Amino acid sequence: MLRALLLTTLLASPALADEIWVTNEADDTVSVIDVETLEVTHTYPTGERPRGVTFSRDFKRLYICASDSDAVQVMDPDTGEILHDLPSGEDPEQFVIAPDDRLLYIANENDAVTTVVDTQSRKVVAQIDVGIEPEGMGISPDGKVQVTTSETTNMAHWIDTATHEITANTLVDARPRHAEFSPDGGELWVSSEIGGTVTIFDTATQMEKGKITFGIPGIRPEKLQPVGMHFSPDHTKVFVALGPANHLAVVDAASFSVEEYILVGRRVWHMALSPDETLLFTTNGVSGDVTAIDVATLAPVATIKVGRFPWGAAARPTAN
Repeated sequence: MLRALLLTTLLASPALADEIWVTNEADDTVSVIDVETLEVTHTYPTGERPRGVTFSRDFKRLYICASDSDAVQVMDPDTGEILHDLPSGEDPEQFVIAPDDRLLYIANENDAVTTVVDTQSRKVVAQIDVGIEPEGMGISPDGKVQVTTSETTNMAHWIDTATHEITANTLVDARPRHAEFSPDGGELWVSSEIGGTVTIFDTATQMEKGKITFGIPGIRPEKLQPVGMHFSPDHTKVFVALGPANHLAVVDAASFSVEEYILVGRRVWHMALSPDETLLFTTNGVSGDVTAIDVATLAPVATIKVGRFPWGAAARPTAN
């Protein structure tokens, strides 16, 4: 009888939906969006000026760059509780986590260093001098190469994760903001906000393979400021956030040509794919919302109000 009652209760319980977590830079909060209902279900307080956000590989911990608190905060996503801070260095803005789910590579904008933190021991493993105002952070799928971009030096710094030494420095256009490896690790894509371009490098040689420029009728060229990027689920396209142009560019990953533009909210920063890869969510800083885009049709399907100046986004699958 008890077993039957328990089974009935479990079957009657609503399934937990996948989630998108969004940092709200001006509110010092993180918002949780239910992917099924496209509504905010929770808002949790964070440190000051949260920007970069990512989950541990097992999704049991959420890492948040609280830039003005000079901390990387570790949150329990089941409760919204801040568990502890990691020794992040000054003004952490962006980071990436290694495939082994242990080392966190953090860009310290004010110190011009990349800080490497062991998330288990909570100790700094290394600090690597890079260019002025580092921000963009990428790591190769095999975890052997980490790239930090420096906004003022206009470089991508290639770091050997085994030695924590820079092996190459490559010039890009003005103010690089994001670095993204292709899913097969063969290419590195770097967006240059002020330069208005995305540069593609061959990972093996660090040589430039191509460069993408953008143009939208009726929008001034200086408004076309590429920042965040994300490969499509089938890896054939790359979505590029164009900042104050309020559009995403859809780029053919093979030819490096722009296929189309998608209108989103004001001052689009970054994006995250839903865990089932059917929706793409963009953070729109000035309009204080998130745009949900159907990946199959490339059509916006919803606008979701979050906090003030949403910046970073990360996806979490939840058990049914």
